[in-house]
Order: sequence, then C-alpha cells, then structure tokens
Amino acid sequence: GEEGAGSGHDRPGTGELRMGGGPLRCWVVTGTPARVLQGWTALTGAPALPPSWALGPQHARWGFGSEHEVRRIVAGYRERDLPLSALHLDIDHYERHQVFTVDRERFPDLPGLAKDLRTDGVRLVSIVDPAVRADPGNAVYASGAAADAFVRDARGRPVRGVVWPGECVFPDFTAPRVREWWGALYEERLAQGFSGVWHDMNEPASFAPFGDPTLPRSSRHDLEGRGGDHREAHNVYALAMARAGYEGLRKLRPDERPFLFSRSGWAGMQRYGGTWSGDVTTGWPGLRASLSLVLGLGLCGVPYSGPDVGGFNGRPSPELYLRWFQLGAYLPLFRTHSAIWAGRREPWEFGPRVLEHARAALVERERLRPYFMTLAQLARLTGAPYVRPLWWGSSADRALRDCEDAFLLGDALLVAPVFERGGDRRAVRLPRGRWYDTATGQTHEGPGQVLLDAPLSRIPVLARAGSVIPVRGADGGLELEVWAPAAGRTGGGVVVRDAGDGWEKAEVERFTTKLVKGRVVVEQVVDGDAGPPRYPVRVRGIEGGRQS
Repeated sequence: GEEGAGSGHDRPGTGELRMGGGPLRCWVVTGTPARVLQGWTALTGAPALPPSWALGPQHARWGFGSEHEVRRIVAGYRERDLPLSALHLDIDHYERHQVFTVDRERFPDLPGLAKDLRTDGVRLVSIVDPAVRADPGNAVYASGAAADAFVRDARGRPVRGVVWPGECVFPDFTAPRVREWWGALYEERLAQGFSGVWHDMNEPASFAPFGDPTLPRSSRHDLEGRGGDHREAHNVYALAMARAGYEGLRKLRPDERPFLFSRSGWAGMQRYGGTWSGDVTTGWPGLRASLSLVLGLGLCGVPYSGPDVGGFNGRPSPELYLRWFQLGAYLPLFRTHSAIWAGRREPWEFGPRVLEHARAALVERERLRPYFMTLAQLARLTGAPYVRPLWWGSSADRALRDCEDAFLLGDALLVAPVFERGGDRRAVRLPRGRWYDTATGQTHEGPGQVLLDAPLSRIPVLARAGSVIPVRGADGGLELEVWAPAAGRTGGGVVVRDAGDGWEKAEVERFTTKLVKGRVVVEQVVDGDAGPPRYPVRVRGIEGGRQS
C-alpha cells in the first residue's frame, strides 16, 4: 500500500505516519542535534569515509562524446589553472548504453586515458545503472540469467522494463548471492581505470507509458531469504545495490576506500557512500533547493551529498551558474553536471569574469581540503554532517530555526549563498558569538542579523572567533588558520589528517586558543598536556597576526 509521513504543519506539535502493512518499529532519540545524529548513526551505521580526492572539485556531463573530448576538457582545466580532482563519464561511454561495457569507437583505450589523467591528478568516475539489457548476446545478462539473479513476477518470469539500453531486466539486490555476483562485476570498471562509481536510475526506474515508472508492485524479491513483493523492496532497492557495489569494490581493492554515491537510497545509505540531487531543475529555485537537499540529507544521516552545479536540464545564465558554483565550493560533493541538451558546464564557457571568480572558488576549495577531510573523519566518528543548519548549536533559537538560506560548515565557518538574481548584499542571521568576515576581517556579534556585502566575486563566509581551521598552505603543507578569540573567551578545534586513501587509522589532534594580553595563544593538547602546535600557524582577526 501507499506510505507517507507528515510533519504536522497544520497541527503544530503533531506528526502522522501512514503505511499499508508490515511491522512498525520506532526508535526515539532525544537530545541535542549532535546527540540525535550520533544515536541515528549507532542505529543505521557510520558514514563511509570518501577517499581524499573525492573531496576536491569534480566535473561531469551527459554527452562527453569521445576520448578526445575528455582530454580536451581536462587540458582546458589545466591550461586555465583550474583545480580538478575527478571527471565523470555518463551512459554515452557505454556500448549502446549497456552497463559494464565500453564504446570502443569513441573510447578506444579507456585504461590508457585513465592512466594519463591520473598522472595529471584527475580520476575517472563511472556511472552504473542497475538495468541490464535482456539480450542473450549481452555478457552481463547471460551471466545474471545463469545465476538466477533477476527480479521475477508471481509466475516466475523475469520482470522486464524499458530503460536506456532498451528492454531490460533488473537484479534482485535483496538477495545476498545476487549482491555478490553484482559486486564482482565492478572488476570490469576497475580494469577500465575507473576510481569510483555513481549509481543512477536505481529507484529502480523503468520508462512506462502508464502506471508507476518503476517495477510492478507484485514483483517478487528475495528480501534476505524471507521473500516479499516490490511494495516492501522498493525503498531498499538502491540501498541494497549500494551495498553490493561497496562490498564488491572493497573485495576487489581491499587497500583502497571505495568511492560511491547514489541517486536513490534509504536509511543506512551513508554506510556505503553518499548521494546527490538527481536531476535538479536549472533556475534560481533549483539553486535554493540544492542547499535544502544537502542540509536535509545531513540531518538524515547522509553527510556526503551535493547538487548538479548549474542544474541538470537547462542553460543557466552566467550569474546563476557562478552563484551555484560558489555554493558548491562549500558543499561535500562539489560536482558540475548537465544533460546533453542543457549546454556546457565548464567555467570558461560563461565568459572571462565568471571564469575569474570560478577560479577563486576552486582555489579556496582546494585550500580548505584539509578542513573537509577533517569533517569527513568526524562524520564517520560521530555522525555529524559537514553541512549543518545555523541552529545546530542552538536548537531552541526559533529565529535560527527559521533560517534556511545559510549554513554552518563544521563548527568554524558560516556560509551565506546568494539565491537571488542581481543580489549583491544579503541579510544573514548569526548564532551567538563573534564572527569574522573572512574576506574583509570585519567583526560581527551574534545573536542577531547583519547585512553583508555579496559582490559577484564571492559569497559571504564568516569564521567563528577562536576557531582553528586546517588549511593547505602556500607550500602545499598543512597550516592552521586561527581566528582570534574574543577577549575573555577561549576557542579551539580539531585536525584529523588523512593518511591516504586507505584504511589507516587517523589521529585526532586537538588545539586550543585564547587571547592573552593582546596575543593569541595556540596550544596543542596531547594526553591532557598543552604544548606548541606541530603545524605552522597563521592568526587572523587581530592586527599584525600576533601569536605565541
């Protein structure tokens, strides 16, 4: 039957849950937002830790037509001094859109391409759809049919639908043996040189002239051996697919952290990777919705997510593209993407002024990469999202709870995107404490509302007084950016250095800050003892940057 939930907006203080059948089990977690997320993580699993490169800028498009075009795009980034960590290939790199294949005419040497790009610091990421073309000549179909891997109807016949490759069948990921079979297929993707995957069309989607655009509700699933129909399996289908992919990649490359994100998911999706907005509509409302999506997913236990920067299905104006790009630079998954008919998304396609400002956003993202890595490690340890609502530390503040157009990045930064055409100033509501404008150094006191400049070149970003932010220094090494605490107040922060893209246990390093006779004192705390920090320190927010 149909399921649904309501937050009780028409009846304050109430909620409503509707379900058509099956057991209902409830857990109630109370406390601060941080405690609630920690409890939710204990129930549904700790977030997967992305490899460090997946926290850098990524670029995608449905419509990269050939190996030559991919090389041209990456060269364009490098020639313009634009950082790039990964490039994504969509369904058009497949042979007739069939999963786990390659169009040899357009991509004659995909492993060689991947090797060359990796030498240049760029990883390849592959789309993976669950639908398998029902063709005996298709090796994946033949293998799955032999393994009895596909969803069946009540009469025992494989359920068929129509997706990009044509008539397709669908793996039953709710069966452990099918997950193992599917996970082993990722060996082909690794052999082609891909470093990660993004799961698409995995609700699962099926093009249908009538009815639900998915599998029939009567479709039969294994459901871990107890059996059931698609009404029960639908919500967990993408979650089970993610598990198959993640476990397969771990088995194939045990020394590397898998990179996987998905269009669909369910409670616990964070165990295997992240998610993204899907085909968000190009436009100012789509830009605003992008932030709501990331905030909401973070509060649902999925800390790694992001939108299609620029929107998926339309041609953004240069201003809209830039404002979206500036927001994306502060979100966990920072990826441009678009449909084949929706124009290009390379920064240089929008004119020299946009290119200049986009470069600044990319450079700042790279400078903040150690901070993002720290937030990723903390998310795994505590469940706390990278992107947090302004009320994260003040959940009783109704004014902050009503503010949905700005966010906290960790504890240290407050980001205020621009969501309106022509906007060059915007009001920002501040949580309690002193905040510094990172562009001008101007101080603001919270709680309260302030009006900040937001020229086209940047969006307002504020730093919390007393915070310690790990950043990439001019020499490429780790540096501590310290924002002076207010008089009579202390501060601090943590740094979690990533030992690489493997499974080495990371060390959590703690730092404290205080203001003593006009000097900022920064100390590293180890086993209860305070001493000088092991990293270079740059103090901001105080004249001369005095530090001891």
